[in-house]
Parts: sequence; C-alpha cells; structure tokens
Amino acid sequence: MNEVIRLLKSHKSIRKFKEDMVDEEMIRAIIEAAQSASTSSFVQAYTIIRVNNMETRKEISELSGDQFYVEQCPVFLVFCADLNRLNLACKMNGTEMKEGFTESFIIATVDAALVAQNAMIAAESMGLGGVYIGGIRNNPHKMSELLNLPINVYPVFGMCLGYPNHDPDVKPRLPLEVIYKQDKYEDSDDEDRIREYDKITREYYIKRTKGKRDETWSKQMANKMEKELRPHMMEFLKTKGFEMK
Repeated sequence: MNEVIRLLKSHKSIRKFKEDMVDEEMIRAIIEAAQSASTSSFVQAYTIIRVNNMETRKEISELSGDQFYVEQCPVFLVFCADLNRLNLACKMNGTEMKEGFTESFIIATVDAALVAQNAMIAAESMGLGGVYIGGIRNNPHKMSELLNLPINVYPVFGMCLGYPNHDPDVKPRLPLEVIYKQDKYEDSDDEDRIREYDKITREYYIKRTKGKRDETWSKQMANKMEKELRPHMMEFLKTKGFEMK
C-alpha cells in the first residue's frame, strides 16, 4: 500500500483542535491543491470562502446546530456551488446564460464537492485534520446573508481545519461488495452483508462512547431517512436561481 492510499484510508473526522495556528503558506497550498480537482468541462463552478470574523463564526456555529468546533478551529472554510462567475463570462462575451437548469446545479454541486475533498486530503497530508459541516444548510438564507452570496451561488457545506487534539478510531465503512458492483446493480445479498456490518458498527460505537451509544448503521440510517431532510432547501435554491428545469 503506497502512502497516498494509506492516507486516504486513514481519514477520520476531527472535531477537537489544538490552539496552534495554521501557517498561511499551508492554507494557500491547500487551496491551490483544491483548485487542481477535476471540474466538469473546465467550468470551475465553485467558490471557497474562508471565514475569519469570529462573530460570524459564532453565528454559523449556532446555525449549524451548535457545532462548537466551527468557532474553535483555526481555519473555517465554506464551499459554495457558484454559477455567478459563469453568468459573468456570458456577459463578457455578449451572450445570456440559460439559468435554472438541473444539470447546471449538479455540475456546480459536484465541482464544489470535488474541490473540498482535494482540500481535505491536502490538509491531512500536512498533518492537519478536519470535519465537514453540512449543518450550514440548516438556515441557508441566513448563511447567504452572512457571506453576501449573490444569485446563482449557494453554500454546500463548511469545513473545519486545524491540528488534531484527539485521535478517534477510523469509522468502519460498508463492505466493498455492497458499494462496488460488477456490470449491473445486484443487491440480493446486501441485506445479509449489512446485518454483518451492523455488528461491526455497533461494536465501534460502544467502544468509542464507552457504552453510551449502542447503535447499528442500519438503525442510524433508518432513523435519519424516516424524517424530512431540510425540506426548505428546494424553495431556497429557487430563490438563488437554481430552478431545477
């Protein structure tokens, strides 16, 4: 196993950070590495916003469900899907961008995700750790106000980065056979495999929480997916120009 694969397989979410600041050159290197991610048709439909203002960070922390590490981490980034820049490119060349198409939304969202993953890997390669903050979508209208996001831009997720101050175990992933198929989607054996995986995740949670959490993966997902997941997002996206035509 080479060093890159070893790094990728050792990923863990870090939510406690040392007070040590991250060197500006390191941050710049992380952003430049992020820019090197693949992008659909070279559109580069994303923007990364570093939030330094601590009052803004406090608000984001609260909006995200009181995730205290948003305030405490040395570096907090917000990754946005951005079609505004493409609209500008059209205006610069005397054309008009066709707005509101689902494909454009997908392209921008995927671009932002690819860029963010590159950033996380680059950070981890330099001894940093981090965690994604999807909770910024709890109140995307307020997030947009805080970050002054124009039409055709929406916040996809945040990311805390810094030097780790704890060392959690790596979470066990689903069996390869469940997520990796040959030629066609075949899931006849997936239930049995997931039941075995449930035993592994239950042991993981019991160990990590010293018995305070006794839960399986499938139960966790069932509890999550029986609820409406941020039902406000569709109307919010429409207000930002993502009409889903």
